[in-house]
Amino acid sequence: MRVRVHVVDPPAYTPPYDHALCAALAAAGAEVELHTSRFAYAPVPPARGYRRREDFYRVAARVRKPRMRRAVRLAEHVPDMLRYRRTARAADVVHFQWLAVQQLDRRLLPSRRSPAGARRPLVLTAHDVLPREPRPGQLAAQRRLYDGFDAIVVHSEHGSRRLTEELGVDPSRVHVIPHGVLTHLAQPRADELPLPFSTDRPVVLCFGLMRPYKGIDLLLEAWRGIEDAELWIAGMPRMDITPLVASAPPGVRFVPRFIPDIELPAYFRRADLVVLPYREIEQSGVLFTALAFARPLLLSDVGGFPEIAATGAARTFPAGDSRALGEALVELLADSKERSRMQDAARSAAATRYSWEAVARSTLELYEGLLREDPAR
Repeated sequence: MRVRVHVVDPPAYTPPYDHALCAALAAAGAEVELHTSRFAYAPVPPARGYRRREDFYRVAARVRKPRMRRAVRLAEHVPDMLRYRRTARAADVVHFQWLAVQQLDRRLLPSRRSPAGARRPLVLTAHDVLPREPRPGQLAAQRRLYDGFDAIVVHSEHGSRRLTEELGVDPSRVHVIPHGVLTHLAQPRADELPLPFSTDRPVVLCFGLMRPYKGIDLLLEAWRGIEDAELWIAGMPRMDITPLVASAPPGVRFVPRFIPDIELPAYFRRADLVVLPYREIEQSGVLFTALAFARPLLLSDVGGFPEIAATGAARTFPAGDSRALGEALVELLADSKERSRMQDAARSAAATRYSWEAVARSTLELYEGLLREDPAR
């Protein structure tokens, strides 16, 4: 019997991850539905082997102004979660990716029993163990939310330790399943767009949403004095970047907008090095995009990043240390052989531990184990 799985991401925070997970689970033999909302910024990958239902925030999807859209989504949240709770009766396993209103969501989850009394396990992937920029009451609500799930998936051993040691979550409910490499983003496509600019110099790429914890200020400080290379900082700002742009040293190019999938490959293929100088993180979709393109990585030593460095695909530096970051940038830009070695390691990591085949296998084993557990639990 095929396991009927609902993957649920109401706010559509991670469309590339959702797509890759659902496609991999379907390829491994599961019957998969993705329940999410319309992604506001660009088209998402077509569903492959699974069904996508955009049944959250349907009114908000038609609102153009971001602030108004957030308000409408909040108004829709409770009725949409209650409607999904009825829809979930058709699933054997419900696997949430994100829950954005922690203060309410603990009471809005589907039942962990089918109408006939069979187990219906609830699983949550803790992409962030705790919110990084929390609103009032959000941290305590996130801790309580974990109690509503049969299993919690994290992408690193670091995340597992945080859940069990900091938050006191029962270790038997915590499962480390790596984030898969986003290989579908690296596949050639007919509508792929070229870069809107060019350079003959080596390129260091810092990609993704611009937020305070990403350490862009540290990167700009580290870049001072680096010549004969360019630093590209590309992605949608979620903070005021005016002071950063004004104080940027020579050789820095900002691209302050959302980069859709049809443009993304050109940035990563042109990059000689991808740098993520985060102050804090568990794991990063940008990192697993860089691995898909076999780009060498320079990472701060936070969260699960050292676990990637252990594969040889990345080098780490002490988080928050702009001098160490600058020294590492200079060394790697000058050492093409080391960058080539890191590329080979990235290809190997993408084909083994961080492949979606391995991720789907581990995820299905988790589901099947939960379904076999004593129904009286």
